[in-house]
Amino acid sequence: MSASSLRDSERPVVAVDCNGSDLGPAEVAAGARLAVEQGARVILFGPAEELGTTEDHVEVVHAPVSIAKSPDPVRAVRAHPEASVVQCARSLSEDRAQAFVCAGATGVALAAGLFHIKRARGIYRPALALTLPVPGQPVTLLDVGANTEARREHLVQFAFMGAALVGAVFSSSKPRVGLLSNGREDTRGSQLILETHSQLAELQSAAGAFEFVGNLEGDDLLSGTADVVVTDGLTGNIALKLIEAVSQTVIGAVRDAAMSSTRAKLGGALLRPALRSFATQIDPEAQGGAYLLGLRGLGVIPHGRFTRQGFSQAILRAQRGAQAQLTAHTNQALADAGALRTAPASAKDASLPANL
Repeated sequence: MSASSLRDSERPVVAVDCNGSDLGPAEVAAGARLAVEQGARVILFGPAEELGTTEDHVEVVHAPVSIAKSPDPVRAVRAHPEASVVQCARSLSEDRAQAFVCAGATGVALAAGLFHIKRARGIYRPALALTLPVPGQPVTLLDVGANTEARREHLVQFAFMGAALVGAVFSSSKPRVGLLSNGREDTRGSQLILETHSQLAELQSAAGAFEFVGNLEGDDLLSGTADVVVTDGLTGNIALKLIEAVSQTVIGAVRDAAMSSTRAKLGGALLRPALRSFATQIDPEAQGGAYLLGLRGLGVIPHGRFTRQGFSQAILRAQRGAQAQLTAHTNQALADAGALRTAPASAKDASLPANL
């Protein structure tokens, strides 16, 4: 199917960078086929001979050059306009796609997005937002890796981004937003936390976009106290990886215990359906990856180690976000609150995040 016919469909087109996956481009293409079976429309960028798909609603663009493992993403994006991730990002600015999925490193995807999709108007820094796999109590954490350093105005915008995301995805009219700190008291935390806390408390009453529940400690991430938790990308990434590692360790320990004896195997057989459901709920692949917010187009960044199941969920997540006009909702919430940058960007704000 041609790009133009895809563009004319009612459903958004998702551009997919197939390079960078730990399991290779073919695994990402297999995930795309699963997503297409559920109604997705995609453009795949990668080595055509490895993607091997001719299904309807799929366009393949031969883009064998990968910069996914580049130690200097900014230089790589500038030097390799033919790279798959660069072409993938550029397809949004050319209006061939409405969202993108990148299977490679976050830094490369962010650099390509900033160069070719651009920041949304008034945004200081893009952020990665991920809904943590907590059974029955989903909580969205951001930033989980786009910015290792942040300032007060960045965290304030992250709060509105997260609230807009939760409002669009979970139909929550007034999400609860918390600020990750080392204590719940208003006086706890770094100077950054103190300044951000003060401004969020002030803005929530003016905007009405969310309910600010104050500072939260690490154990509050999984308690259901808040729908959105805001922090810098370094802290958020560490917290995310720890949660994912613990969840997988628990699943493995339960599996080992269920196979430890004949009696345990009998009990495990009875519990298997419930345990399988629980494992699915806390499986990172079921979430599909993190939303990249703050650009003029929507991105989803899955783990490079995902299988085809995870990549299919990433594509479907990108499609749902584009259908919900998540980018527009986010910017509108920031505008209503007066949280968009109005003054010309400083040299530091106009630069790429320091971790790129």
